[in-house]
Amino acid sequence: MKKKQEAISLATIKFSDYKPLPDSITIRESNIDGLGLIAKEDIPKGTFLGTIHIPNMCKSGEFIRTPLGGFGNHSENPSCNKFKFEHNNHWGITTKQHIYKGGEITWKYTLYEIETKK
Repeated sequence: MKKKQEAISLATIKFSDYKPLPDSITIRESNIDGLGLIAKEDIPKGTFLGTIHIPNMCKSGEFIRTPLGGFGNHSENPSCNKFKFEHNNHWGITTKQHIYKGGEITWKYTLYEIETKK
């Protein structure tokens, strides 16, 4: 029983620290498509912005987008690099260039096909 209580305590700590978006980012109309992630302030190159996808524990091989992942737009010339945390299969992003206030946070989609508009 004690191990179960410890696990709950650790989960509580992680969830209490969770923020859907970093303070430096907001959701606004995008010049790319619909809504996007826009820098509220300058963000230096190499900044970890957060987790964009987590494994779906109910469907093997599928992922759930976080709010950060749900509003990020695709770009062939992205402002961020996407990477996988090997220990938990989560996907995160870091800035690959300095992003100026008002700039859009983008990355190259690779987990699924991108629909092209006709």
